[in-house]
Amino acid sequence: MITASPNPRLSPPAVDWRELWRDAVTDGRELLALLGLQHLAGQLPAADAGFPLRVPRGFVARMRPGDAGDPLLLQVLPQLAEFARVPGFVTDAVGDMDSRAARGVLHKYEGRALLLASGSCAINCRYCFRRHFPYGEEMAAAGQWRQALEHLRQDDSINEVILSGGDPLALSTGKLEELTRGLAGLSHVTRLRIHSRLPVVLPQRIDAALLAWLGGLPWQKVLVLHANHANELDASVAEACTRLREAGVTVLNQSVLLRGINDNVDALQQLSERLFAVGAMPYYLHQLDRVQGAAHFEVDDAEARELMARLRARLPGYLVPKLVRELAGDPSKRPL
Repeated sequence: MITASPNPRLSPPAVDWRELWRDAVTDGRELLALLGLQHLAGQLPAADAGFPLRVPRGFVARMRPGDAGDPLLLQVLPQLAEFARVPGFVTDAVGDMDSRAARGVLHKYEGRALLLASGSCAINCRYCFRRHFPYGEEMAAAGQWRQALEHLRQDDSINEVILSGGDPLALSTGKLEELTRGLAGLSHVTRLRIHSRLPVVLPQRIDAALLAWLGGLPWQKVLVLHANHANELDASVAEACTRLREAGVTVLNQSVLLRGINDNVDALQQLSERLFAVGAMPYYLHQLDRVQGAAHFEVDDAEARELMARLRARLPGYLVPKLVRELAGDPSKRPL
């Protein structure tokens, strides 16, 4: 079993998740200094490419001090490569703006509607496909979710509501309760799915109030984590996943295939095995969404397929995620 070795110097105190959120590292020089890499501060870009650094200190504690190639560090540290303009890499990589159905509602696939519940995240991943998204204009939670709920009410073909963002668990539990009270009268909704990185990067968010809310919901509940490397999954994440399952939540994980982070069969195998150990099933391995600023993370399709062939030779089928790509206008994720 793979476990991260927390650095006590970096570990945050056991306090409320909102305090840990506010205490996140937001300066690249501080992040490098915490890891003993202050000599690299001169390589940081002078600007943040319009996408500020943010990383909880508990996640920093899982990084390897002194290792400039640490796979967790590379996911969050701004790089000069983000300023390159690469053909085919655009600000709206998956056609979100064309799939808006109401304020904060994306309706791409049959039977499912996605609510942009929040524009905030506890961590800013440098490859984020919504790093350019105009959240200020597109928030489902605005006005007590009225526009979003009206769209769901009018379309009884929707049986699954997906909460995304940003990160929906950035909202207070009270705000989430407000939404689910509104959903309660919609008999055609049978599943609630939440996509969140918080159980991984800020597992303290899975607190008693959130679990009580989840446990009381009448629908089938799915929470999709987002972990890309086994070192992200320490004992605190395992505990959060256990609590989620005890509240009746099915826990899945989706990852992104990232150059220099998990683009080798050993890393992918360790990730799948560690996910299963903490109680999360591997679900999707996404090819990188071609968002402007993330081209340096891309792995080409031929290499990705070869990695998956090697992974299938090592693991039982239930531990092999589906390799997919999301393309604007497609009726589903596209298997590769």
